[in-house]
Amino acid sequence: MKLTAWAVERDGERGRNVHLLVTVEAESDAPRAPVAMNLVLDRSASMRGAPLAAAVEAAQLLVERAGPKDYLGLLTFDGVPEQLVPLRLMDKEARADLAETLSGLQAGEGTALHEAVESGAAAVRRLFIPGARPKLLMLTDGEPSVGLRALADFRTLGTKVAESGLTLHALGLGRHYLPEILEALTAPSGTSFTHVDDAEGLPVAAAALVAELYGEVGTDARVYVKPSGFSELLCRHRYPARVDGDALSAGLGSLSQAFPRRALFTGRLELADWTLGVTTTWTENGDTRRVAVPVQRVLPDSPEGRFIRAVGVELDLVAAESAAWKALLRRNPIAAEKSLSEAEEGLRELVRLAVEEVPAKRHVERLADLRVAVEKRAGEVPALVVRRARAADARTGLSVIQPVPVLPARKAGS
Repeated sequence: MKLTAWAVERDGERGRNVHLLVTVEAESDAPRAPVAMNLVLDRSASMRGAPLAAAVEAAQLLVERAGPKDYLGLLTFDGVPEQLVPLRLMDKEARADLAETLSGLQAGEGTALHEAVESGAAAVRRLFIPGARPKLLMLTDGEPSVGLRALADFRTLGTKVAESGLTLHALGLGRHYLPEILEALTAPSGTSFTHVDDAEGLPVAAAALVAELYGEVGTDARVYVKPSGFSELLCRHRYPARVDGDALSAGLGSLSQAFPRRALFTGRLELADWTLGVTTTWTENGDTRRVAVPVQRVLPDSPEGRFIRAVGVELDLVAAESAAWKALLRRNPIAAEKSLSEAEEGLRELVRLAVEEVPAKRHVERLADLRVAVEKRAGEVPALVVRRARAADARTGLSVIQPVPVLPARKAGS
């Protein structure tokens, strides 16, 4: 693992602050763990046509890229979930069977989202594969219409899934799904969810997920920060955090090749003389690793200092953007304008910092859409843009926004 901890001291609104950025990145040549994953695929009426065809193509990509030690299963749902293919080792015969089942899927009626996740998780828990972390990958374009529908029920379910040892990933397609539900389901696993505007964008999003899922080399990563000389310490990213003795810890979830996980902490100084002790743990090949990470103090205008500042600015930007959309939904244009102005100032600051790893351009289109909505004070806020914004908020908050990796070209005839 590549482990770094950079700290920069700066003036804050209430005195001197220290910003600590911890990065954990798996080596690109580290051996990956086998995958044991149930695909939970929405085939409700709204998926009929192009959405279902794109979803099948994305699932076929997962089948195609599976290794000889990977296990995949398929659960589909409309008004009723059905485990069409049990989790099986992806040998030649199983791969062909799963691909054939996917190609024959047809849309139904209703969306039993809660029951589908419950059933999919139960199927995975019945199978133990040494060295593999059990997973669910859910793809949906709709809001639940059958069974439990309250957000609180999905929060409880997401926590239950994570506490049982499963990791849940999700893709939300189009304009009908509810981002709050997908975040409630995925946040306890430390994965967030991905938004896809339309069926055409689904294969690209699936390609990024394939690289992440099939590149996992470590699980249950956690960062411990022990402060001295501070009056308070806050984890800025929305990882599950807790107090561990005299340290604050944050769970980073799984670690995949070329997908670094970062955690930003901000602390208010009480003394001029301060220290931060950083330790990272993770599970690899069944063994728990614990490594102390030396903290390097950097200057605000150094490349490392600018990087830390850019990460913090982006977190503030997406938080302000989310607040602006919420204000619009509550018919409060004054609050929306104020939050949008804060987000636009954050965008300008990202441009000034010019940090390649935190590009300003990925926020330009959404903020432009938001500016139009605020100025029009539209009675109906564009649902698609709201979902895209909230997905970006969820992924930025868990530091999992990554460039889309380029996968090897498919072989002819495959």
